[in-house]
Amino acid sequence: MILALDVGNSQIYCGVFAEADSSRQKVQFRYSSVSRSSSDEMGVFLRSALRENGIAPESIKVIGISSVVPEHNYSLRACCQKYFGIEPMLMRPGIKTGLQIAYKDPKEVGSDRIADAMGAIKMFPGKNLIVIDFGTATTVCAVSKDRVFLGGNIMPGIRLAMEALEAKTAKLPSVEIKPAASAIGKTTIDSIQSGLYWSNVGMVRELVQRMTTEAFQDEAPLTIATGGFAHLFDRESLFDEVVPDLILIGLLEALRLNGQLDAIS
Repeated sequence: MILALDVGNSQIYCGVFAEADSSRQKVQFRYSSVSRSSSDEMGVFLRSALRENGIAPESIKVIGISSVVPEHNYSLRACCQKYFGIEPMLMRPGIKTGLQIAYKDPKEVGSDRIADAMGAIKMFPGKNLIVIDFGTATTVCAVSKDRVFLGGNIMPGIRLAMEALEAKTAKLPSVEIKPAASAIGKTTIDSIQSGLYWSNVGMVRELVQRMTTEAFQDEAPLTIATGGFAHLFDRESLFDEVVPDLILIGLLEALRLNGQLDAIS
């Protein structure tokens, strides 16, 4: 079995894949990454969560990690070594990705954005792609059909924007994040919900249009959405595909390209 860990600013998204078919996810579960946890706390959680989902911890043979929270990396690596006897592969500069990175400094690109791009290419080869990831930060990235990561945008995520309104204003409350029926709110809560929702709809439409004009005039791109809030916008027809575990699929591809799956093939 293969354990893939997507370490974000709010949660660690964990997926287990079968040895015989690394494209099929068997189980998934999440762990908060807001507070810093010790290697023992992470190890106990991971082994317990695996057992609760019918997976024997001893069956895990390979572990891959994509992390945008550097302070968790040491604890996670120690956790994998102590509780699984495995040296994990960490997405980092220098590993094989199969991508050409068109950033001025390729080392600046977050591992989550690289894994998203790799997952999208794996699922939709030979296509121009725009990948939108609704996480703590929302990222919109362009990837050419020639496997070039062209760059993109980073914005505050929808929950982060809501929390900023609550924290930095005297009277605005925390609200449930949900689709808004109208662009004109009739209460304070309605107005916040409407603003959060329609601003993200408009942002995605504008960025996809501009990125298509700048980079993909020869062939329109597929728009791929992932992340916790991707399905919030289902009725708006913003995306061609929604793939919730896109980063994990990309992480599996990184494990394959770097020879980590050879021993269990």
